[in-house]
Amino acid sequence: MITAILAIISGFIALTWSADKFVAGSAATARNWNISPMLIGLTVVSIGTSAPEILVSVIAASQNHGDIAVGNAIGSNIANLGLVLGITAIIAPLPVKQAIAKRELPWLAAITLIAGGCLINGYLGVIDSLILLCGLVATLYLMIRWQKHHPDEPLAETDALPELTSKAAYIQLLGGLAILLVSSQILVWGASRIAELLGVSELVIGLTIVAIGTSLPELAASIMSALRQHHDIALGNVVGSNIFNLLAVLPMPGLISPGPLNESVIMRDYPVMLGLTLLVLVVAIAGGKSRQVGRFTGTILLLSYCFYGGWLYIQNT
Repeated sequence: MITAILAIISGFIALTWSADKFVAGSAATARNWNISPMLIGLTVVSIGTSAPEILVSVIAASQNHGDIAVGNAIGSNIANLGLVLGITAIIAPLPVKQAIAKRELPWLAAITLIAGGCLINGYLGVIDSLILLCGLVATLYLMIRWQKHHPDEPLAETDALPELTSKAAYIQLLGGLAILLVSSQILVWGASRIAELLGVSELVIGLTIVAIGTSLPELAASIMSALRQHHDIALGNVVGSNIFNLLAVLPMPGLISPGPLNESVIMRDYPVMLGLTLLVLVVAIAGGKSRQVGRFTGTILLLSYCFYGGWLYIQNT
């Protein structure tokens, strides 16, 4: 048990560190190739920050731990909304700009419904995964189109990324990717081992330990952004992360190891994810000009996450 716990802790630490290096190396390489900052922010940085979740799902699926992979994607979305957004809103209420209320959040809700359509038959296959990946392509296209029409809207902060020579960029890119792969292997082994020792399902481990661990960078980034009054980044970070989890992370097990889903995914976990998504959407739309995700909403989100955690605990004892 101690070895498995140490594997998870070291895996999370290595994942976070290597993801940062991977994103920096990728963005610097793109910049050295004269790719525009807009495209770097909308593609390289956006997808790169989801690299830990993507690689954990790839490794888990390739080792026949499909429940960990699916639980990682859905559990990360639940944690982002209930835990990350809830805590952030309690610390500093988040004003919701019109673009997020009328564009990004409805798009997230639509993608969540599409993902539900892919999961409703209790099987995640190649066709389902390809549908979600097509949604990823459509999302990137729309993001680029939206940004061209509204160039004043905030992007991922590519200016904060270091200027690197081509050699240093390649080293960080390849080195970060290598450590991401190794740390993902370590994390998946530790998670599956703990599930075996505790006698709980791998789905629950994916929904809790793995999902919360891979959501910790979002929690730290959102809280710091909110405290620094960068509200668009704090809220946009959660919305963007959830979109990429559904379109880039969830398809991985269906592509690599198609198979039936745990019944609890449809009956318990997906409805919770959908409910939290719609709650944030309704709050954002109904607020009018003064719309915000305030402390009251943040408290409801956090309590919902705690209730969900209790539900998982009761069902598995």
